[in-house]
Amino acid sequence: MTHHFLVIGAQRCGTTYLHELLADHPDIAMARPARPEPKVFLGDEVVDRGAEWYDRTFFAHAGTATALGEKSTSYLESPDAIRRATAVLGGPRIVVQLRDPIERAVSNWGFSRSHGMEERSVEEALTRNLEGPLPWDPQLTSVSPYAYLERGRYADHLGPWLEAFPGLVRVQFLEDLVEEPDRIGELYRWLGVDADVRPASLGQPVNQAERPEDTLDAGLVERLRDYYHDSDRTLAGLVGRELPWPHPVGGPR
Repeated sequence: MTHHFLVIGAQRCGTTYLHELLADHPDIAMARPARPEPKVFLGDEVVDRGAEWYDRTFFAHAGTATALGEKSTSYLESPDAIRRATAVLGGPRIVVQLRDPIERAVSNWGFSRSHGMEERSVEEALTRNLEGPLPWDPQLTSVSPYAYLERGRYADHLGPWLEAFPGLVRVQFLEDLVEEPDRIGELYRWLGVDADVRPASLGQPVNQAERPEDTLDAGLVERLRDYYHDSDRTLAGLVGRELPWPHPVGGPR
């Protein structure tokens, strides 16, 4: 019997690489087309069309696959996607992959820059973002291409998904997968497919963004760590483990 799962984010956290590891498993079918991301549950149309339409439209190639997955990283920031996914899929399993939020912000800047949406230096862009949200045109993109810092406050976005799908949300970290590629077997097992498969794509990252020539100023890094202090501490509590990046542990600032 088949079951569904969603890879809901976060953006610029190695989810394209993760998609390849999932798509290359013989028991898993990932939604097609994969680019641009389907983002089916960002609109109400899918609720009216139903599960049969969803499967017929995005998983016609599934064959004997038992796990059907969709990667749309904008979902993590969209509480309304929870309602729509529940209406259509019932209780899908939810996969969330995260990374050091500062590394994520730099990667987000590089992605926006390579797509012609960003002209500022990374330090100018992040410093401006510390002052507040950066304006963007919702007619051009479904989510802001400039939410460099807000998007890394993972705990703010994760809570509603944990509440909506108790026991069905798996949070993992890109740093762990890079350091120990074999840990992909843990995700395979959690998805109910053969945990011993090791696809050829393992260890071959894709969709890497432009990197700045220089490292971030140490003073700016300190300000960014302070910005993420409360969110990182809450996230560690939500996932029940220490985070694989530098962050304040417990106590007041």
